[in-house]
Amino acid sequence: MEVYRNQEKRKVVSLIDKGWFNNDPGDGVFGDSNYKFILKNSDNNFYPPILRDAKEYFKYNNISWWKGSEATGHALSSQIACINHLYPIRYDKEAVLAVLSSFSNNFTDVIQIITDRYRPAYISFEQVSDTDHLNEGKPTRGSICTSIDAFIYAIHKDGSKWIIPIEWKYTESYGDIDKSHGPSGESRRTRYDELIYKSSQLIYDKLLSNKNTYYYEPFYQLMRQTLWAEQMISHNNTETISADNFLHLNVIPPKNIDLLEKRYACSKNDMPVTWRSCIADQSKYKIIPPEILLRNLGSKYYKLKQYLLERYWKD
Repeated sequence: MEVYRNQEKRKVVSLIDKGWFNNDPGDGVFGDSNYKFILKNSDNNFYPPILRDAKEYFKYNNISWWKGSEATGHALSSQIACINHLYPIRYDKEAVLAVLSSFSNNFTDVIQIITDRYRPAYISFEQVSDTDHLNEGKPTRGSICTSIDAFIYAIHKDGSKWIIPIEWKYTESYGDIDKSHGPSGESRRTRYDELIYKSSQLIYDKLLSNKNTYYYEPFYQLMRQTLWAEQMISHNNTETISADNFLHLNVIPPKNIDLLEKRYACSKNDMPVTWRSCIADQSKYKIIPPEILLRNLGSKYYKLKQYLLERYWKD
């Protein structure tokens, strides 16, 4: 079976040939080379109605873009995919509640995220804590520390406040590299091992074998995000976003079997089974396809859903 990433490259090239990206010819530069699926003008990588606002949001909230100081023209960027899906609805409380209803009936309201100095709304991007709780240094949105791809702050039906960190995947797949080795690995273990030991959600035994699951991707990212959410709650008396509980959402296209169905060396199991073996409360983690996440949006967002269907969802 063809690798999902290659399928998506072919789809992007086909869209480029049809003039779909505002007649962008592709063949842009990424690294030191040109590729047909890289757009020459990164503005054409965005759902057009959000372009100006999204770029200003990143600029004035001092958020880093993936791989550089400017938005990427890489058409397979998961950061851009996340923004294209969620930025268009971030000001619309009812739409954000509709997104929550796609995976839970427990949330009755959403709260504006005031840690965004520029244009706060009901979804933020590259969210960080006010204070470093993970031994990573000063939180910097989008780089060098644990920051959350997208973030929702919600009210549960029991009146408690929940944070919903969203990890967005698109064509990512990972090798079997143990990131606990070497000098960098020692630094990572110093940062996170004690926090894992004290965690209520992460099962510490996963560090006690020769295969340190938490230090293999994509579990390394999920581990840090889980610790981040727990620490936000532990420090809810000092954090601007004061929360009582969390739900960790992982958005992954079902066709990305290179990520989902790979047998990982650290576990000899696939990605969902491996990660669920690492966490205590299964209800706090959900995997959801992007098209299911947005399925409850009304006719107001017909054009958005058509854009996403053509670009991301259909074969």
